[in-house]
Amino acid sequence: MSIHKMIALHPNVGDDFNEMLATAARHAMFCAEMCTSCADACVAEPMDMTQCIRSCLDCADICAATARLGVRRTGQNIEVLRLMLESCARVCDLCAEECARHEHGHCRLCAEMCRECASDCRTALPTVQ
Repeated sequence: MSIHKMIALHPNVGDDFNEMLATAARHAMFCAEMCTSCADACVAEPMDMTQCIRSCLDCADICAATARLGVRRTGQNIEVLRLMLESCARVCDLCAEECARHEHGHCRLCAEMCRECASDCRTALPTVQ
């Protein structure tokens, strides 16, 4: 199953399919789940992971909201979508920085996903007009 196919089937899309935005929305969905999972794993770690948990949960919320806005094609709210893509990229950067401070495998994987999501959001940004 593909969100790209779902967006392409929207009656308002036609020839106006935005591949980069669809990819950013897809990765933001994945990133939200990865960050949530990392936060949960951080809870189980024996040391204080409070800041990492907070960073991951904040990032998960922003990514989930960005993904939801990114798949909508009825009407337009370009300014809000652009702000969300910019915010998502920055919050992902911050979460990646926090996760990179830790040696846990789940944190390294989360940081990698956050970097990918940030890159995809920045790539999609100029295509949203």
